[in-house]
Amino acid sequence: MTTPARATRAPEQTRRPYTVLPDPPEQTDMTQHKYITDADTTLRTHYRGRSDVYVDGEGYLCYDTSDLTLVPDCVVAFGVDAEAVDDANGYTISEVGKPPDFVLEVASPSTGRRDYTEKRVGYERLRVREYWRFDYTGGDYHDRPLAGDILVDGRYEEIALREESDGMIWGHSPALGLDLCWDDGRLRFYDPATGEYLRSHWESEADREAAEARADAAEFRADFAEARADVAEAENRRLRELLRRLEG
Repeated sequence: MTTPARATRAPEQTRRPYTVLPDPPEQTDMTQHKYITDADTTLRTHYRGRSDVYVDGEGYLCYDTSDLTLVPDCVVAFGVDAEAVDDANGYTISEVGKPPDFVLEVASPSTGRRDYTEKRVGYERLRVREYWRFDYTGGDYHDRPLAGDILVDGRYEEIALREESDGMIWGHSPALGLDLCWDDGRLRFYDPATGEYLRSHWESEADREAAEARADAAEFRADFAEARADVAEAENRRLRELLRRLEG
């Protein structure tokens, strides 16, 4: 696996305020929103504590503010001032100083075809290093369940994908150093370095709830044991008092 070089801090020249972009128009079709949220929070958690890694989505991505047409579902950029980009409410390449390293689009009935036609051309033109597409339906809205392109000499080339016997489809993202997996309608991220899947937002929430339930159960058992000890001690005192009276 080739891991991308990542700076430990953002370049000094980007430490300045960027032009604040407007909010994109609200989308009426948001059937894919939970998948976008899951991908965004999973990657945010993976790169937490890294001020030079920007993870966000559903804001404009443009070369300059004269062309506000592309609104990716998820954007990842390394070696940037993440806070400054976040404050700008979107990603302006001419101001940040580099294109994003990774863009993800999640299929929807209204934008599916545009994702793998017009948007693919648009991200190639902006020199986005990798462009991935995920269709939770398995290909009803996109041309396939999962697809990835990588920029080679200024043009996109398809990233090779594999399909396992259980139906899982996956490919490797050199930009992220992670595998993207279409797993029974879910998008999962696998880290070859650790041999584990990244915990998703929903899995993290389930872990938290399970931990709270275990803590509550442990507290109940401790309270119950203490109550039993109190009852046993009271019974011992009663028997000792009865024995004392009988002996007297």
